[in-house]
Amino acid sequence: MSGPSYAVRVAEDPADREMCFAVRKQVFVVEQGVPEDLEYDAYDAVAVHVLAVRDDGVALGTGRLLYGARAAEKVGGDLTLGSLGRLAVAEEARGLGVGVALVRAIEDAARARGLAAVDLHAQTHALGFYERLGYEAYGPEYLEAGIPHQGMRRAL
Repeated sequence: MSGPSYAVRVAEDPADREMCFAVRKQVFVVEQGVPEDLEYDAYDAVAVHVLAVRDDGVALGTGRLLYGARAAEKVGGDLTLGSLGRLAVAEEARGLGVGVALVRAIEDAARARGLAAVDLHAQTHALGFYERLGYEAYGPEYLEAGIPHQGMRRAL
């Protein structure tokens, strides 16, 4: 049995961005207990946000790409790296391929900007998901917002 039909797009207008933020609030703030003041940051204003939307208009997932100077602040100064972050899939959409579609859309946005690789900070429970998509872990495990994370990277 297949799941609902959905599309992934770049969140261009304020309504799309509000849907992105609503998914993030549900997943990170409500489900995972991340403080709201840590979830939303100055990077949101300059990031490329992607959004998965079901055919009936319900938001299913989101993620963002930082690039240029903003990403360099997160990835050690390398301007050829993009930073994938805030990947969130609504509970009812998990297991339907939404996360994979969002990661691939972020990678496409990175390629379109001439980036050589995408870096991310994965929650450790999600390492297998990203490894299946070609990401490789590096460095030590660390805490971010009280949640264990691991750095990962994929060349494009």
